[in-house]
Formats: sequence, C-alpha cells, structure tokens
Amino acid sequence: MAVQKISIDAYTQNTEDHITIDVRSPLEFEHAHIPGAYSLPLFNNEQRAIVGTTYKKQSRENAIKIALPMFGDKMLQMVNQVEKWVDEFQKIHDGIKPTIIVHCWRGGMRSAAVSWLLDLYGFKVSQLIGGYKAYRNWIIAHFEKPFDLKVIGGYTGSGKTEILHALKEKNEHTIDLEGLANHKGSSFGAIGQATQPSQEMFENLLGLALSKFSQTQKCIWIEDESQRIGTVMIPTAFFKLMRHSVCYFTTIPFEKRLQFIIKQYGAFNKSDLIDATLRIQKRLGGLETKNTIQFLDNGEIESAFSILLKYYDKWYEKFTKPEVASEFPKIKVVKWDAGDVNGEENAKLLLALN
Repeated sequence: MAVQKISIDAYTQNTEDHITIDVRSPLEFEHAHIPGAYSLPLFNNEQRAIVGTTYKKQSRENAIKIALPMFGDKMLQMVNQVEKWVDEFQKIHDGIKPTIIVHCWRGGMRSAAVSWLLDLYGFKVSQLIGGYKAYRNWIIAHFEKPFDLKVIGGYTGSGKTEILHALKEKNEHTIDLEGLANHKGSSFGAIGQATQPSQEMFENLLGLALSKFSQTQKCIWIEDESQRIGTVMIPTAFFKLMRHSVCYFTTIPFEKRLQFIIKQYGAFNKSDLIDATLRIQKRLGGLETKNTIQFLDNGEIESAFSILLKYYDKWYEKFTKPEVASEFPKIKVVKWDAGDVNGEENAKLLLALN
C-alpha cells in the first residue's frame, strides 16, 4: 500500500468511514482541533519546541536527526493505540475497516512520518493536504456564507433554548450557540456548565454545525445572543448575519418567566449565585446587589431572582433601543405572544407564524 493524499474538500464531504488522527503536540490539540479527532502526538510539548527551534535556527536535516530517536521510541505505542481505535470503530460500524486520516499543522513532516509508519504496518492511510490549517480555512469560510437564519428572541426566562430544542425534535435545522459555547450568556451562564472551549475551538464547532446545512435552502433557527457568550465571541461575519435576520421575539408574562428561572437556577450552589451577582454589581447597583445577596443567604430564592430578572429586562430594553444599539442592530423584529414557558407548544406557535 501507499499513503494517499486527501484534499480538505474530499475529507469534509465524507466523515463516515474514517478515523481522524491529529499528530500535533498535546498543547496544540488542547487549544483547538478538528471535532472528533483523536490526539496521537508525534512529539510532546517540549520535544516539539526543540525540533521546531532546530529547524528554524539550524536546518531541516538537523531537525530530522534530533527527531528520529524521539519518533523511534514511540512507534510501537502509536501502532498499538491506533489498533485500539480501529477495533472500536469496527465494533460500532459492523466490521467496516476505516481509513486513517492523519494530519499535523500544515500537512508536513509530522503527519508524513506517522502516515508512513501506519501505512507500513498495514493500515489504510491518507494524509490530509494542508493539515489543520486547511481545515481552519474551510471552517472560517462558512461564516461568510449567506445562510437563511431565523432568530428566536425574548426576555430572560422565556425558554428560548427549550423552543430551539423542540424545533430540532420537529426536524427543523437548528444551531444551539449556547450549547456549543457551554455557557448560557449571562453572568450566571457558566453555572452548571462544562468548561468553555477556546475561541478557536468554538469556531470549529460552529463552522462544522453550519457545514451540515450548506447544501440546503431550509432556514436555520438560532437563539438571539450578544456577540460575546461567556469567554467566546460569535465570529463577526456570522453575528452580522444574525443581526440582519428576522428576530421572532416571544413575550411571556414576568411571573411565568420568574418561575422558570427559579427552576433552572434555584437549586445551584448559593455561593455560585452570589458570585455571579457580584459580577454585575456595578450595573445592578449597590442596594439591589445587597438585597439580592441577603435574599440568597436567607433562602428567599424567588425574591432574589425577582430583582435579577427585572435587572435583565431593563438591561435588554436599554441596549436594544435604536439610539444605543450596536453597530449591527436588528433589522426586523416580529413580536408574538406565548402564555407560558413551554418549548413544545411555543415551537408550534412559532412555526405557525412562518
């Protein structure tokens, strides 16, 4: 056999019959990677620095001489690990033998070396042309595409995410930005969530989600968001598209939203809720911050969240006025009434508007 080369277009068009192996260093992989890829580093972080420095300051040949012993010590371990992944793949996919797609940063020596080893052993191997850099370019290109977006808006506690999930159950195209970001958007948005991805990894996840809808004329439903979701930012080109899409703004009575918020956040650790309150104290105000924390300390959750919900309602109204709107104001807002926070029922109502 011989190692084949595969373009980024061919790679992204068929993801069912291959295993993707990233041979970059652990730090590179941890920062961001192709979703679903396995990490099989040719060098650890320190070794990569040594080889890279030698390559830049001395020569390619000297870098290879330094790298060879490092590679030699790992060959058996790497083959054994790939065998385990292949066995796992075949158990899930009725014995189908996968192609091993190997990549490094630019499709250079690291992926070439590992591809050679795996091919020598007998695996079916392809090397990704352009490596992870080609994948990143492919991801970024999706943010410029003119997708047909429909945005679900509403005050805090309106159950927008629940509507989004119900739409997905009805086979509508949806992208859960908060789910990709592991954050619900507000000061309280990190509570109960996994660690947020890096900015680059968030973009990889979003771009991959968009790629699944690239060949369809069907609209994509998303939730209205600020450009920043916790520590990550929605790419500007895509955020601009969101702001130029129709926003379907649901109105639900304050008390209904308050009870929904209490169910969502009331059981969380009191210290986490107090910390989140303190993060907005400059905008919330000294007295309201003091009262909220006192209510939380006393277990008066409804009183505490009533203050917070009023704050978020006022904040939303203030920063959606035309005179203070962002550089990407909403072009069109369609308001519609919902009697309660009910994802299933409100998804039906929303679809009836379209």
